[in-house]
Amino acid sequence: MDWYNYYGLAIMAVIMIPNIVYAAKHKNEIQENYQNKAVGVLEQTGRYACFALMVFNIPHTYFGFWFNHALAVYLGVNGGLCLAYLVFWIVCWNRSGKLKALSLSILPPCIFVFSGVVLGYIPLIAFSVLFGVTHIYISCKNSDNTL
Repeated sequence: MDWYNYYGLAIMAVIMIPNIVYAAKHKNEIQENYQNKAVGVLEQTGRYACFALMVFNIPHTYFGFWFNHALAVYLGVNGGLCLAYLVFWIVCWNRSGKLKALSLSILPPCIFVFSGVVLGYIPLIAFSVLFGVTHIYISCKNSDNTL
């Protein structure tokens, strides 16, 4: 992997497909109760930076796999996290509440942070932490108090 990460593109496709399908089927039902512009901008900045950095490697900020069998670990752990994400989407499809909010907002940042650490990719780690903190915060604020 030089500047383009095919594995990262596949991971992004797997976690984006249920989001796109859900948004298309529930486009009139999606509402955000929490309206903090600064937190929203930080969350969106982190989100789109993670999306881009999962696919494109910036020279001199990306060190590559830094231990033996790192590719196998990268694919195995990310595959497991993606599978867990898809399972939570299926389980929580018609639900609302903290379970859905937390499960679907914790797993993507875990994928991004793990990928950044295994790849030795400093910007991905930084933006994934920013995205994770703000995304989880917004998701909890938007969810109701039921499990």
